[in-house]
Amino acid sequence: MLPFRKLLFPVDYSAPCCATIPYVKDMAKQFSAEITLVHAYSLRPAFVNRDLEGVMVYNDLASDPALLEEARCFEVDRLRKFAHEMFPDQRVGTFAEEGEAGTVIHRILQHQGADLVMMPTRGDAPLRRFLLGSVTAKVLHDVSAAVWTGVGSALEKHQPSVPYKSIVCALDESEEAEAVLRAAAVLAKSYKAALALVHVLEMPPGAPEMDFNIYRKELIDAAHTRMRDLKTRLNLDAPDTVIDVGIPDSIHEEIVRRKADLLVVGRGHDQGAISRVWSRLYAIVRDSPCPVLSI
Repeated sequence: MLPFRKLLFPVDYSAPCCATIPYVKDMAKQFSAEITLVHAYSLRPAFVNRDLEGVMVYNDLASDPALLEEARCFEVDRLRKFAHEMFPDQRVGTFAEEGEAGTVIHRILQHQGADLVMMPTRGDAPLRRFLLGSVTAKVLHDVSAAVWTGVGSALEKHQPSVPYKSIVCALDESEEAEAVLRAAAVLAKSYKAALALVHVLEMPPGAPEMDFNIYRKELIDAAHTRMRDLKTRLNLDAPDTVIDVGIPDSIHEEIVRRKADLLVVGRGHDQGAISRVWSRLYAIVRDSPCPVLSI
């Protein structure tokens, strides 16, 4: 996984997409990584004037192979021009394919491979403006590569910087915690950035016959002990804190307090597709005031 050697950058030409470009360039420079751009386009009719918006209007494509080819050539050429304009000094691969964006990204990963997918949390295109964004959610859930996500508006509000100077790593009780911390430590060392840890402590659900609050201090102390053990094994010297309520909000506050430029989290690969970790991860990614690297 680390160091990252191949980056995949999905492009939808939106403002959040363009806001991600400096981060893609920085990551590629930091690890001497290759960059591949992928654009998924739809052949459904579009009611947009090509001359005004630079978007192809597709009509009756299914019955006209010539128009199908014209549409494909248009999208391929558009992506290549975007690559040349945005990455003028770099050799960048490009793939423009028809289909649903999450499916196309997954297909490119399977055939071309990549260590890291870098994309905005949601774009400006229709159906990508609300909540987390269906494409981002699908990528976070389905792909095995690491995923970097960021929201354009949040990037402006918090103003995280590149190269990264401060990194926060969020850990939980899962078996993947050590791997997540190792990745965060490699990034911090590579960037010469400060590293801080935050332990996400899942309190047991309340029950009338048992009050877990009386065990809260013991659970928090145990979490601190676990983090000390992890840091000892990895020979790390980093401050840590434990949160057990309002997890997304508490992580948000820790990011702001540490003036973090990047949050590193796990994706709960060992906890199953229906685990609570997914809804929690989506909330963390959606609300983070800095980019999130999901391992």
